[in-house]
Amino acid sequence: MHTSNASNQAALEGLTVLDLAGPLGNYCGKLYADMGAEVILVEPLAGARTRWTGPYAAGRQGQPDASLTFQYQNTGKRSIAIDLDSSAGQAVFRSLAGVSNLIIESEQPGTMQRRGLDHASLTRVRTDLVMTSITAFGQEGPYAHWQATDLTAMAMGGMLYLAGYPDTAPMVACGEQAVGAANLFAAVASMAALHDTENGGTGQHIDVSMQECVVLGMENAVQFYDLEGTVRKRNAGTQRLAGTGAFACADGYVYMMAGGIGSNRFWSVTTEWLIGEGVAGAEQFREPRWTDQGFLATDEAKSIFGQVFTPYVRTRTKAQLEQMGREHRIPIAPICDASDIAGNVQREYRNYFVDVTSIDGTRLRMPGAPYLLSETPWRLYRRAPGLGEHTREILSRAGIDAIEQEQLFAQGVVQ
Repeated sequence: MHTSNASNQAALEGLTVLDLAGPLGNYCGKLYADMGAEVILVEPLAGARTRWTGPYAAGRQGQPDASLTFQYQNTGKRSIAIDLDSSAGQAVFRSLAGVSNLIIESEQPGTMQRRGLDHASLTRVRTDLVMTSITAFGQEGPYAHWQATDLTAMAMGGMLYLAGYPDTAPMVACGEQAVGAANLFAAVASMAALHDTENGGTGQHIDVSMQECVVLGMENAVQFYDLEGTVRKRNAGTQRLAGTGAFACADGYVYMMAGGIGSNRFWSVTTEWLIGEGVAGAEQFREPRWTDQGFLATDEAKSIFGQVFTPYVRTRTKAQLEQMGREHRIPIAPICDASDIAGNVQREYRNYFVDVTSIDGTRLRMPGAPYLLSETPWRLYRRAPGLGEHTREILSRAGIDAIEQEQLFAQGVVQ
């Protein structure tokens, strides 16, 4: 089993990041924190919006430290609560920017400029500062000031058109995929800009559009039209070709690809497998027409294959079918639900899931990293912070003495 050497220096140790507590940037900040960067969560006095985003820990509906979304997206960070709409709060933020390398923010375009905290203003404090702004449609253009949710971006980015069933309205994917894409692209772009500053470049302002991140994920649809003249449409729940698609089995669903890419090879081994299993009607799959892509795409072929295959597959479990697929070298994969994912032996072997105790003592189990760095290992450094839990510590780091700190607290500028 692979074990990380926790004594090694973290990959991003020495990097300081200000994360302005928005849903479009919290996961981006987490990626940096869990690789060793010092990430400071700058929250409004009332707390980050994600503190009230469900689902919640059992029995704690609506409590700010019970949001599982917040607890996951903010591991490894320290929290300071600042009123950024006050001149004193803005001065505190400038002090923090002076000791930081990267700022991640997701305010509406123009908000940071009105506060005097935009990139152009802050580079007067630190010339090599990188600021990444993540918004629904970007900083400029006719849509720039429109507000949007994940659903909006998925729809206007084109991805929603492909999601769902042919005979229903489009359906959005679970888990806010557009928000996740924006966070990931922002993290990569930010790292590129930081690398540039370390090699003598100046600081940069990075403008990330969530909608454009979704459009980028449509590249496969563009290829279909470019190469085949085919406009892709929703096809969930259907077989693209006979023998290729999702099939109901004894305890859920599996995905099998007997026809399609490499179908001549897969079709023949699938046919011999089914004949060997004594499946009635499987012998006809040896006929030449079943190696013709055009025929496999017809409703007739799909119907015949379903009549032969469905009675057999419904008597086998996902695990049995996956094992048979490996034995016969046929692409068969279980379609996993949450319990399958949590109990998977491969993830257990790689210590993928990690445990953390929240601020109120609740034990939480959450995904770790999908990568292993041999020399600068990923690790979960600390739980998500309470609101303003590290305010005094962070103020001291910014060079603000104890007397001024007390004044800031008394004036309600920080919490």
